[in-house]
Amino acid sequence: MSESVEKVWERKDLLGIRDLDIWEIELILDTAESFLEISKRDIKKVPTLRGKTVITVFYEASTRTRVSFELAAKRLSADTVNISASTSSAKKGETLIDTARNLEAMAPDAIIMRHPIPGSSDLLGRHVRSSIINAGDGAHEHPTQALLDAMTIRQVKGGIAGLNISIIGDITHSRVARSNIYCLTKLGANVTIAGPATMIPTRVEEMGVRVVRTVREAIRDADVIMMLRIQRERQGKVLFPSDRDYARFFGLNLENMEEAKDDVTIMHPGPINRGVEISPEVADGPFSVILEQVTNGVAVRMAILYLLIGKGGSDEAAA
Repeated sequence: MSESVEKVWERKDLLGIRDLDIWEIELILDTAESFLEISKRDIKKVPTLRGKTVITVFYEASTRTRVSFELAAKRLSADTVNISASTSSAKKGETLIDTARNLEAMAPDAIIMRHPIPGSSDLLGRHVRSSIINAGDGAHEHPTQALLDAMTIRQVKGGIAGLNISIIGDITHSRVARSNIYCLTKLGANVTIAGPATMIPTRVEEMGVRVVRTVREAIRDADVIMMLRIQRERQGKVLFPSDRDYARFFGLNLENMEEAKDDVTIMHPGPINRGVEISPEVADGPFSVILEQVTNGVAVRMAILYLLIGKGGSDEAAA
């Protein structure tokens, strides 16, 4: 006879999706659902993290993710401090570890970091006592984006297991793609990828995905189509002839949408290169949930902060 074992969140950090158990992913999504309602109140704040301090350190430009994390912390009543690379001591030659240790000496409860080097969040997590949240490390992982994507798919489709989900675009340089492949395959989805041959990693099939050559193949039979941003800042060289050619062969538009299911869902992590990765008519069309992804991002980040540094019971989470 099997015994029921109560699972308790014990992680100090959120560094990626790859190491998360399925129950941990589902706990984050369920907790985020309970927080979603707070952002619809007249007074968008609860006392859950009162007295806690959250620092955001972004070594790469960001508007959406940074604001989303800051709103999440503020709506839980945490104090927030923002540091950008242009104003940090890194400009004076300070190492990442020294920066983190100095920040920790000021006793924050969580440090949220975006950094261009893969593994930087993991390095930080091993050297400081504060909780570390990976807000994107190079082309490695972007766990909160994958979680908000999973939450959005679950809301629209009612579940994720058994869905055909196609991820299209710059797979090689996308941390969003990598975290989503880990997350969606763990939750039972059938994941297909497509994009220019220069943007498809070698041996990517070992991650449990199907690779197709054309966008039309990826669109056909897909329940969800996730378009990706072209990661020009990480490519290092030209990987396709022109934006016009990319749009023609790998963009999502009304013409190739004729191949899609009647109830297909369209996603994009943003920011969108309109007319290149996705046409305006599709991005703003009836199948798009791009803005719902942004809304859910705040709830997911509230859930992660609560689980990492709130340490409270679920009954008081959204009180």
